[in-house]
Amino acid sequence: MASTAQRFALAEVSADKAYLGHANLAAIEAAGAVPYVPFKSNSRDGGSAAWRRMWGMFLYRQDEFLAHYHKRSNVESTFSAIKRKFGGAVRSKRFTAQVNEILCKILCHNLSVLVHAMHELGIEPPFGASTVSL
Repeated sequence: MASTAQRFALAEVSADKAYLGHANLAAIEAAGAVPYVPFKSNSRDGGSAAWRRMWGMFLYRQDEFLAHYHKRSNVESTFSAIKRKFGGAVRSKRFTAQVNEILCKILCHNLSVLVHAMHELGIEPPFGASTVSL
């Protein structure tokens, strides 16, 4: 969490129940973010300040809590689509090459989504000689 917070300005963190724990919630709040981690069926109130804040939001503002938490579904769906279309393996050996390989997969995914939307919605992009000004 600390290394992520050094690179990005965190506003919120959504995670599944496996990450529900006092230390994780405290680390998320220490990074300046609001945690959105659903509680397990055997979870109880009490514990750390971060736990109590999230417990209160989960109980008394559940619609708001779930709206934030379910943004995670979009991310998981995107990861799944990229892995299905381009494979889940990263073949590069060096870290920089691995990052570039993953970024290329994301770029290809975004382009395929754009092309699909253009065909589905009948959008004609303004490409061509008439749109180029020299």
